[in-house]
This record gives sequence, structure tokens and C-alpha cells, in this order.
Amino acid sequence: MEILGATLRVCVDDLETAVPFYERLAGVRALRFERGGVSVAAIGCFLLMSGPESELEVLRKVAATIAVKDVEETGRVLTDLGARVIAGPVATPGGRNLIALHPDGSVYEYADRNG
Repeated sequence: MEILGATLRVCVDDLETAVPFYERLAGVRALRFERGGVSVAAIGCFLLMSGPESELEVLRKVAATIAVKDVEETGRVLTDLGARVIAGPVATPGGRNLIALHPDGSVYEYADRNG
């Protein structure tokens, strides 16, 4: 399993207000999309999310998104190490992802760019 990087997940009340700050901080323009009623802006290593509290409550439980080379392989490694895959792998606009519960109780999203 190869970890390529991590994305920090940030829930914000007002995406339009938050985006300019993070664009200047990261030095890149936001890539925007909608997912399940949540507005998302990917800006460098930050993933800003805004939407209904019921949706954000679930998203807040995921500590970070970890980029990996291959989600299928990652799922096998995580399971072998005692983690539990609780969702996925599923296709996303940028590749595939899965959500895993680590033995310590932490929840992470793992994502690849393989379609």
C-alpha cells in the first residue's frame, strides 16, 4: 500500500466566504463539486464542505482523506492490520474511495484516482 498524501477535511458554514481565504492560503484555485447535497471545494490539501447539518454530522466523523495508489490493495492491507472497511470501495468523480474504521476508533477515507 502506498500513501501519496492527505487532505484535511474542513466543514464550513459559508463556502463562498471560506473559499477565497483558502485559495490565497494554498495558492491555488478551488475545484468545486456537489456530493449528496453537500457543496465541496478542493483547494490544495484542504477539502471544504458546506451543507445541511445532517450531512455534515456524518462527514465530521472522517478525520482525513488519504490519497493512495490503489484502493483495492489498501482495503486488503487495512483488513489484514485489523481495520474494518465500513463503506466502499465505490466510484467517485475522481476515482474510487473507501471508508475505514481503524482499531483505535479513528475513521479515514482512502481515495485513489483509478476509475
